[in-house]
Amino acid sequence: MQHFKALAESVKDRLFHLRPEFLHRTSDPGLLAVALGATLYSPATRSSLAHGIRKQAGAGCVSIVVCLEDAVPDDEVPAAEENLLAALAELSQDDPGELPLIFIRCRTPEQLLDVGRRAGAALGVVYGFVLPKFENETGRGRAFLAALELLNEEAGRTGDSKAQALRAMPIIEDLSTTHLESRVRVLTDNLALVEEFRELVLCVRIGATDMSSAFGLRRSRDLTIYNVKVVANIIGDVVNIFGRPHDGWVISGPVWEHFVNTERVLRPQLRSTPFEAVNEGELRKRILMDNLDGLIREIELDLANGLLGKTVIHPSHVPVVHAMCVVSHEEYLDALDIAGSAGGGVKASSYGNKMNEIKPHRAWAERTLLRARAFGVARPGVSFVELLEASMR
Repeated sequence: MQHFKALAESVKDRLFHLRPEFLHRTSDPGLLAVALGATLYSPATRSSLAHGIRKQAGAGCVSIVVCLEDAVPDDEVPAAEENLLAALAELSQDDPGELPLIFIRCRTPEQLLDVGRRAGAALGVVYGFVLPKFENETGRGRAFLAALELLNEEAGRTGDSKAQALRAMPIIEDLSTTHLESRVRVLTDNLALVEEFRELVLCVRIGATDMSSAFGLRRSRDLTIYNVKVVANIIGDVVNIFGRPHDGWVISGPVWEHFVNTERVLRPQLRSTPFEAVNEGELRKRILMDNLDGLIREIELDLANGLLGKTVIHPSHVPVVHAMCVVSHEEYLDALDIAGSAGGGVKASSYGNKMNEIKPHRAWAERTLLRARAFGVARPGVSFVELLEASMR
């Protein structure tokens, strides 16, 4: 796997100062957590599921979640399980290096164990499981992780095969982690639990749809999740507890759920200047028509608030997320200067436009250099517009 792998060599040479690294299922989980990028959700009821996974992998998708939970009506769960198992059996005939990281979102720990066991040898194409409504007030979180631990033991993915262990992505979205009176206590307990099972947990995801639902809210295409203050406050608490640099947890951005043109209330905030500079006015129009300008705004705010990667529900979102995750040349030089300095102090940035304080900015620099490995570094003067234009052709 490699981000922007499908681009022609000449295009990569033009766009990248440093290309993204090639990644494998056995790569360092800390790097893979950063590299997930746009994690595309698909209901397990989807027809031609294996074909769809292959198609999205070819289009640049590195991580996919097949959902057996909220995306599937209750009375269709048995059929969805069978459809998923058939798809896994079909994909098990493929070259694993050509497949994305495949995760399964299960409803319960019992379903996780049952589906994993029924998959048999085809479980080998699965990288991990998404754990919805993660909390441990009721013991649900521990039960999920214990079930995953047991499944790893039964599948022989421990010991010498530990690099191939099934990983977990807990989703913070339960009412107990949403409501103010219980939130900090339950989030703190959740942190202790994932630390206990650290070798199994890849990253932490945020379920903003369920958070919004707790208050009967839903953001429009004109707004980001950060405009929904009650949810923005929850995200702030999640980052406060899970996002401290010494803990090292990657927290993914919440889902963007708009993908078809709808009527606007507010004026678009996507500036025309970056597009005009590279003669891409038509690309800007396409972005506005496909509701992607709101996604771009929200990704910018995700990154500013310590979130990396994003849950997405439409293939058109994938290149946008990945283009926005590429490290700019300016960011890269700043990160190198900071990470390469010892003893503290302050100095002007290489671009001569900001102050780099060695100690306060070190954690940012280390995270930026990890993102550079996963998504690459743009050449000087190359903006996300050019990266996006190349990816959306």
